[in-house]
Amino acid sequence: MLVVLAMAALGAALGAVTARKRNGSRADMAQYAAGYGIAFALVGLVISLILVRLVV
Repeated sequence: MLVVLAMAALGAALGAVTARKRNGSRADMAQYAAGYGIAFALVGLVISLILVRLVV
């Protein structure tokens, strides 16, 4: 679960930075942060499932 939350936070930060580089407004930064956060959380979920399956 920690991997999922960490990846979501990383994705949100990366999304906000990407929107800022593209001269986006606050709404753009929020939308990019949400989109990247969800995408990175899904990747983190897959990584977490793989790790659980390898350990157990």
